[in-house]
Amino acid sequence: MPEIVGIRFKDVGKIYYFAPNGIEFKAGDAAIVETIRGVEYGNVVLATKQVPDGEIVGQLKPVIRKATADDERAHKENLGKREKAMEIATEKITKHKLNMKLVDMEYTFDNTKVIFYFTAEGRVDFRELVKDLASVFRVRIELRQIGIRDECKLLGGLGPCGRPCCCNEHMGDFERVSIKMAKTQGLSLNPTKISGLCGRLMCCLKYENDHYSETTKFMPAIGSEIGTPDGKGIVQSVDLLRQRVKAFIALPNGDKEVKDYAVKDITTTVVLAQSNDDDYVDDEIKSIID
Repeated sequence: MPEIVGIRFKDVGKIYYFAPNGIEFKAGDAAIVETIRGVEYGNVVLATKQVPDGEIVGQLKPVIRKATADDERAHKENLGKREKAMEIATEKITKHKLNMKLVDMEYTFDNTKVIFYFTAEGRVDFRELVKDLASVFRVRIELRQIGIRDECKLLGGLGPCGRPCCCNEHMGDFERVSIKMAKTQGLSLNPTKISGLCGRLMCCLKYENDHYSETTKFMPAIGSEIGTPDGKGIVQSVDLLRQRVKAFIALPNGDKEVKDYAVKDITTTVVLAQSNDDDYVDDEIKSIID
């Protein structure tokens, strides 16, 4: 099994595997590595260990060295340049009248490249902007357009629940979420209820989806006929978390009463046909699906 060390380049970001190159790393160390963007300074989050071959994608790049005090100092200096660089870039974007929003920037560790991250509604012709920025910074300039989810991950904020955004606080990478997850969990399909700060479906819809999906398999459908200790009933609603069912029960006098039962106390007899068109959502809901 290959030996790896797991390195992260942002406080909350994807973990990348590198070959330790004979160096013993522990979590909390820093390392200097070669990436496709150039030489980078990263923090070790996974100590040197062996992993199965299946976890390795492509060829492992070796670590250059364990970061020294001088490396840490240089890294902090690069971070200190951010505010001034953002100010200059914003002025240049305004000067060129470009319809783009600057989100973040960073220097590569060896100061050979400056990367600017921006959002825009469509394609942006920033060739003249790149020339202008290159004349100021005198290094290679890269402008990278990112999505609205990535912007939220970089900037952070408080979500509808009142806690910091998951993507900015602890999620290393985005997982796919869908409107079907909201339906399965019985949530309101009101866009304001199921969308995050980014305007897309909330990442947390994924967290409990497996439980809801499994529970749904043995819960009766709304409108289906079931057998209860009090006789036949028609399902009015289901509580997936408590695994309980509310059903209309016909009384001897012809009236109906709603009663609550545990799933284990009922038997499903006839299931009425229901639409299974999980892809149908109205235009307003479609606007928040990633």
